[in-house]
Amino acid sequence: MNLDGRHVVVTGGASGIGRAMAQRFAAEGARGVVVADVDRDGARVVAAEIGPRALPVACDIGTDAGTVALIDEAEAAFGPVDLFCANAGIGVGADIDTTDTDWDRSFAVNVRSHISAARRLVPGWVARGEGYLLVTASAAGLLTQIGAAPYAVTKNAAVAFAEWLSVTYGDRGVRVSCLCPMGVNTPLLADGMELPGVAGAGLRHVAQMGAVLEPEDVAATVVEALEREQFLILPHPEVQLFVTQKAADRDRWLAGMRGLQAQQMDMEAMIDG
Repeated sequence: MNLDGRHVVVTGGASGIGRAMAQRFAAEGARGVVVADVDRDGARVVAAEIGPRALPVACDIGTDAGTVALIDEAEAAFGPVDLFCANAGIGVGADIDTTDTDWDRSFAVNVRSHISAARRLVPGWVARGEGYLLVTASAAGLLTQIGAAPYAVTKNAAVAFAEWLSVTYGDRGVRVSCLCPMGVNTPLLADGMELPGVAGAGLRHVAQMGAVLEPEDVAATVVEALEREQFLILPHPEVQLFVTQKAADRDRWLAGMRGLQAQQMDMEAMIDG
């Protein structure tokens, strides 16, 4: 997809990767960029930075009604949506003791919002013969995430839903890409590394496994991948190696991950001691 003249919606657009993508899409010539976020003021700031081609929309995409209202407002402003970036995500909870509330919220934002967007947009895209859904998952969606059960599980589900959409509608004009970065300099990573225990240790491990990219670097990779209509977008090339190792010998990979978790916890214990 060439972004020139396209109508793009970016959820989670007030900061991090979403903000960088919204700005880059505008620079690539998008005719309309909808900056959607639960953070109303943040969305307005990003839209103001872009200029008159941008529309800020405050919404909670963790509800079906919020996603539908977002798309309705976007289409009223700029016409049919060409590219919907299901980018908003949250990381809450840590282990099996995570509350049902946090599990439900994780599924609502990280998975069901994608389903709601597809339910609303895909029929029109099929009728038009084209449309694009970009899902922001995570390397955790291809692998796992130490100390973050809800995040790992829901990001795996996000990847699976993107794959299903591509298989089911890919020959009917609907394009799907799945963005799976590792460490990116965003509030989600920075705030998470300050968490106590295994949750914070897991995110610090992510930051050590490869370069911590800037959101703008990720946005540039996304634009290149969209031009190729490439399904899996890996800003960190080492993630492909990890995925290959996991597929080649899952038991060995699991043992290795358990070892990494033990190392992280030992380091935490030394620091605390």
